[in-house]
Amino acid sequence: MNSSSRRSFFKKALASSASLMPLATFGTAYEASIQQAPKLSAPSDLKITSIKCGYIRNGHSLFVKVYTNQDIWGCGEGVDATPGTYHLVKMFEARIKGKNPLNVNRLFEDIRRSGFFEGAQSGMFVAVLTAVETALWDIAGKALGVPVYQLLGGKFRDKIRVYCDTALYQANLPTPKDFANSALEVKKMGFNAIKFDLDQRNDPNKYDLYNWTASPGELQRMVDQIAAAREAVGPNIDLCVDMHGRYDAPTAQAIAKRLEPFNLMWLEEPIPAENPEAYKAITESTSTPICAGENHYLAYGFRRLLELNAVDIIMPDLQKAGGLGEGQRIANLANLYYVPFAPHMVASYLGAMASCHVCASVPNFMILEWQIYFHKDPMFKEIVKFDGPMVENGFIALSEKPGIGVEINEEGMRKYATPGVPFFE
Repeated sequence: MNSSSRRSFFKKALASSASLMPLATFGTAYEASIQQAPKLSAPSDLKITSIKCGYIRNGHSLFVKVYTNQDIWGCGEGVDATPGTYHLVKMFEARIKGKNPLNVNRLFEDIRRSGFFEGAQSGMFVAVLTAVETALWDIAGKALGVPVYQLLGGKFRDKIRVYCDTALYQANLPTPKDFANSALEVKKMGFNAIKFDLDQRNDPNKYDLYNWTASPGELQRMVDQIAAAREAVGPNIDLCVDMHGRYDAPTAQAIAKRLEPFNLMWLEEPIPAENPEAYKAITESTSTPICAGENHYLAYGFRRLLELNAVDIIMPDLQKAGGLGEGQRIANLANLYYVPFAPHMVASYLGAMASCHVCASVPNFMILEWQIYFHKDPMFKEIVKFDGPMVENGFIALSEKPGIGVEINEEGMRKYATPGVPFFE
């Protein structure tokens, strides 16, 4: 949104409020200060006119722009559970077109409750709703001239600590030496927290492709890889590992126990997301912190995990769990149980900065995920517009611009667009 659009927005606000207060009675100085201040009584003229979207990464990354009648638009992003959802975006457009975008929580509920029998509890419905909800916060911040964190109640911190996912994917059968080299590379980039993946579908030591029980050879391979990474970077760098929910409970207990000497920040999703009771048994069996939540949706999805003390750390993905307002609700719910909030993040820099606004707004924030592809794949700089460096020394500086502070670059994204799907039409 440009400054002239916002001036036009506030000009209408001032005109509508002038008749409500006899300003002259307060003196000219006070009158001038009031005239210069943004008024919150003017949003009645702002209406949603359309929602347009584009997809990249074979549909697994959805970008939306919500447009209004005041030349103000908002940008949002959804991930993972988004392929094939173009018509879902257009259905949401029909449900909120003509409504006031500043009523973010109300519109969120309008869409969610209207989809009670359409899958509004999780999955694609919520992932697309997440993108739209995020864009509404972006509009609100731009219209009112404040960053999103201010709309969420203010900030606890000015910069957001991130850990770097090395993307040292196990499909390439990396050796312990590869782990050590990758850990050193990320440390030299300025990060003080690093994540590795331990699941390896094509590990020659596997019993078979469908058995979730890790063999002794697989367990030893995992231990050797993390031992090499820990030795390479020393004791003062946080290490965390991800297993992508691809093992069973006995394997999770075994690897968590064997990794205890390496003082991990956490062991992430060793089993699938659906069974909080199984997570509780794993968590109680080890001193290795257990983390889960990237495949849970809405605050409801985290209730049982927290009630049972089933995990030590929660990691909702704020690009698919319900959005920024829902992300803050999840964090605040976790805070009642003294559980840290460490969001999963596999989005673009738009999603990263949107997540940062939530991370800044809650007291129990721990750390946010960051991807090494931001440094190695030029696409991630081409598809967005932003000011300043993305990250410095393992921290993202919180944007102070109105809204999220990062814009979609449609032209930069066009060459990466998913074939056969309308692109911002």
